[in-house]
Order: sequence, then C-alpha cells, then structure tokens
Amino acid sequence: MSTSPTNNWTYLEPRPKSFYRQLFIKGTRIRARSIYGWYASEEEPMTAEQLAEEFNLPLEAVKEAIAYCESSPPEIEQDFRREEALMEATGMNDPNYKYHPSPKPLSPQEWARIRKL
Repeated sequence: MSTSPTNNWTYLEPRPKSFYRQLFIKGTRIRARSIYGWYASEEEPMTAEQLAEEFNLPLEAVKEAIAYCESSPPEIEQDFRREEALMEATGMNDPNYKYHPSPKPLSPQEWARIRKL
C-alpha cells in the first residue's frame, strides 16, 4: 500500500486494485508519475499548463502530481522495481522479444512474488 499520506493531497488518490501503488489523479487512470514524466522530459518537456490542457485536468491537479513526484515517494521506486521484475519474468527484457512478442505466462506464485516487491 502507498506510504504517502493520501490525506495531504486534494487531487491525488490511490487505486487499491491497481498493480501500481503510486497515486493517481482522482477520477482518472493517470498516474502522477506519468504526468511528471512528460513534465520532466529531456527531449520535449511540457509545462504544467500544457499538461492540464492536454489531459483536460485542473492546473492544480497537475501541479500537485508534480509536487508529489518531486517529494520522492517510495512507492514510485517500488512500482519501478515491480515493473522491471515483471518484464524480466515474462521475457520482455529479452533482446529477441521484439521478434516474438509473447510474454511467458507466470504462475500464481511468481505473480505473488512480484506483487510483494
């Protein structure tokens, strides 16, 4: 579960049934880290105003997502580790995956192990 106090955020909330433990923008499937990725992109960064317009979000929601990510909540790093473990376990990190894009099925035990990371 998220270790960030959710009561400090007006526009962010957890999604309990999601694979991800980081916070999402309320009422959407948009992870705060996704917003931050576009904001902090080295190639084509977007301003908070551009993101609010692009995703039809209140500007304050975008600013809150950015502030949340800049606070380095541990659940974002945990989500990254879980995602990497899932890609490794299913074979998606294999260099030949692009030629045969079929993820290996995982046992319930392997799923449980990855979810606990």
